[in-house]
Amino acid sequence: MFENLSERLDRSFKLLKGEGKITEINVAETLKDVRKALLDADVNYKVAKQFTDMVKEKALGQDVLTSVKPGQLMVKIVHDELAELMGGATAEINLQGSPVIILMAGLQGSGKTTFSGKLANMLKTKKGKNPLLVAADVYRPAAIEQLHVLGEQIGVPVYSEPENKNPVEIARNAVKEAKTKGYNLVIVDTAGRLAVDEQMMQEIAAVKQAIQPHETLFVVDSMTGQDAVNTAKEFNDRLDFSGVVLTKLDGDTRGGAALSIRTVVSKPIKFVGTGERMEALDVFHPARMADRILGMGDIVSLVERVQAQYDEEEDRKLQKKLAKNQFDFNDFMVQIQQVKKMGNLKDLIAMIPGVGKMMKDVDIDENAFKVIESVIHSMTPAERSNPALLDSSRRRRIAGGSGQSIQEVNKIIKQFDNIRKMMQMMTAAKKSGGKMKMPVLRKR
Repeated sequence: MFENLSERLDRSFKLLKGEGKITEINVAETLKDVRKALLDADVNYKVAKQFTDMVKEKALGQDVLTSVKPGQLMVKIVHDELAELMGGATAEINLQGSPVIILMAGLQGSGKTTFSGKLANMLKTKKGKNPLLVAADVYRPAAIEQLHVLGEQIGVPVYSEPENKNPVEIARNAVKEAKTKGYNLVIVDTAGRLAVDEQMMQEIAAVKQAIQPHETLFVVDSMTGQDAVNTAKEFNDRLDFSGVVLTKLDGDTRGGAALSIRTVVSKPIKFVGTGERMEALDVFHPARMADRILGMGDIVSLVERVQAQYDEEEDRKLQKKLAKNQFDFNDFMVQIQQVKKMGNLKDLIAMIPGVGKMMKDVDIDENAFKVIESVIHSMTPAERSNPALLDSSRRRRIAGGSGQSIQEVNKIIKQFDNIRKMMQMMTAAKKSGGKMKMPVLRKR
């Protein structure tokens, strides 16, 4: 996400390297390159021009301190303007209501149904809500089935009327059901089309009129670039939605939609989808996204993802096992599952300040965990609990069962040993007041 834009902006700022001060000439050269970078990222032309004009105005009005280089000052100005372009402050979702009603809108294939499940899961686990999902897509039986599958996966009930082809009635009945049975959150998934049409607009407008939602969220596939922005404008003109959701930001997207949509429709981006998992949903923070675009990382979001997967009781058990040198492959598997829940590896690495830039040319295999999991699953329960049992004959059997070479199995076991040693050292350091004891080297 935003990789090409980040690289292009980085190259643009290098034009100011070595310059003693900001002048109209060197700013013009830099911003010409910045504008090209934005247009290549599929940012709306008017938005790109407006953005660079604003940056130029602010840059030429700044006195450069002797301790700050012109290039550094330009990065700060661009960062602040990028954050402002995407909305400035973080836009909170409105949860004031009994029940809170949230209506989804968007084209077919934008990810509305998946997002509905993700949002229900997030508000259930993080806000303590008791949600009811509503299947109001009367044209695609598969969408109703998909929502039921997602609901079962996250433990949230789904209201549907398979024989009823009137989405207004379904939505209205669902709200009554929620009030009767004590659900304090209703999320209505509506039908989409392959393109905007009059029937679709009338239908979604009628649903909105009938249930008076507290939030109407427009869900858009960020990989569609400027088409996403144009569609958002058409929907907003008719629906006056309250916020935007960008899905598939983990894909090969140039980022134009994220940078343009706020300016074009004057509505905040509230959430971004970053994968298929039910946990792969983030609140949108403009300043943090600006950090990431400029290669500064996003350590706050990384910490939040780690904290979301943190289980105090599990951590206490793990610390005890490490202290007794009992960390085994079962524990290793638990750690792998927690990392996987945080998001794809490349996305996580990009959140670490300075590291994303260094790793841009490194090919990170998202299937690397699958190999490790296949090897662990090919072990017997006894072997997983007691790694010392893994002699050469057992390793050969595991290799055959997992479809991996004996060399790959040996490498994974070696990695496990190294991780176990490192975790033991960290645990010991924690106990000794934060000082990690290094092994003493003895002369032979």
